[in-house]
Amino acid sequence: MNRKSLVVALIFAVLLCMPPIAHGVGNSFLINLVTQFVIYAIAAVSLDLVLGYGAMVSFGHAAFFGLGGYVVAIVAFHMDQGQTIFGWGGSESALVIWPLAMAVAAVAGLVMGFLSLRTSGIQFIMITLAFAQMLYFVLIGLVVYGGDDGLSVTARNVLPGLDLGNATVFYYVCLALMAAWVWLCRRIVGSPFGMTLRGFKQNERRSVNLGYAPLRYRLSAFVISAAGTGLAGALWANYALYASPDMAAWTKSGELMAMIVLGGMGTIFGPILGAAVYLGLEQALTAWTENWLLFLGPILILVVLFSKRGIFGWLAGSASHD
Repeated sequence: MNRKSLVVALIFAVLLCMPPIAHGVGNSFLINLVTQFVIYAIAAVSLDLVLGYGAMVSFGHAAFFGLGGYVVAIVAFHMDQGQTIFGWGGSESALVIWPLAMAVAAVAGLVMGFLSLRTSGIQFIMITLAFAQMLYFVLIGLVVYGGDDGLSVTARNVLPGLDLGNATVFYYVCLALMAAWVWLCRRIVGSPFGMTLRGFKQNERRSVNLGYAPLRYRLSAFVISAAGTGLAGALWANYALYASPDMAAWTKSGELMAMIVLGGMGTIFGPILGAAVYLGLEQALTAWTENWLLFLGPILILVVLFSKRGIFGWLAGSASHD
């Protein structure tokens, strides 16, 4: 087992052992905290797929996170009111709602990506930011769904044979989904599709001369990334039993980027560490000061200066490169 495999195995071993540790020390809040880590890790890994491997700096991924959460909340709202949605009576099943959240986010990603990827650089960044802010203000304007106050969810979705109302069970479901998503992203990155996507990042002109169409590959990656972020949003709405416009604010995209930079851009596994460090620092520092971001800034600078592949790159060494 090389150094990278050892670090990855240790990450997942720690995540698997967190609920028994939390029960052992009598701190149930620890389970809720690591559940947040895992959910945000799914979103960060999704963004890393396009940011780390496709050089697409998207400030619009918060929109997909918000859409995923609102799909869960809106369906639950109409079911509680005894109303239908375009003739559909709704469903409490996670096997229906979570894929639906991914599909809605993927469609939004297709539209956003198709329009945004015709540009590059700062123009691409600003267009994705504009799309996210448009959705943010649309959600604020939806008074029937709570407007600026957001929308509460009365109960978590259901899975056959599992009690998602139990914090430990819900954590392990989120962890299993994260592991599956990481595995899928790893397969994508290592496939001919992923190699071509990275080829555009390294030398777009050469890839085009070889006959590859940049828009097709980048748009496909963007849609896949949007679907994963939508899944994270759906899980967050189930975790918090709440969806709000803040889920789609551009600052949420900034948080995801900070997680990727901390953990290691272009590593897939790095964003898992980045999510844990970012949210862990937030919990620790907010207990001391509300201006905790003043301390995060220097930490990000130090990570960028001394470890180009973030914390994961520092731990795994040269093996962190895919």
